[in-house]
Amino acid sequence: MEKQTRYTRIYNQLSELIMKTQNPTARMATVCALLHHKMPGFFWTGYYMLDRGELIVGPYQGPVACLHLKKDTGVCWAGINQQKPVVVADVHCFEGHIACNPKSKSEIVVPLYNAVGEIVGVLDIDSDRLNQFDNVDAEELMKINGLIFKY
Repeated sequence: MEKQTRYTRIYNQLSELIMKTQNPTARMATVCALLHHKMPGFFWTGYYMLDRGELIVGPYQGPVACLHLKKDTGVCWAGINQQKPVVVADVHCFEGHIACNPKSKSEIVVPLYNAVGEIVGVLDIDSDRLNQFDNVDAEELMKINGLIFKY
């Protein structure tokens, strides 16, 4: 199935599912579960949330994660600091990459904004394949993130 079509189906499914609660954590957990199991190549799918200036792991699917990410280091902090999606074709070429799992080869990070437009965290997805992510992923995951704080 074409990637764009798959994302459209996932977005429609999520739109219906997550409107059953206004709890952002429950919504993030549902997003992670659906993306992780419906998108090929998604090895680790989860959120890192800003908590008093630190990035702390939130809901996720996949192997055990780093609980805390060193400030201003790695792809997740790049997404926070640049305030835009970051696509990394080969994590071993990304200076300061935080290797929570040695199987990770490529990564995408998409900022998560609350209802008033402040960055509160990131959606972080790792793949055990090189060059897994592109602009289609970035655009579609931004749309999906937009559902978390939609009421």
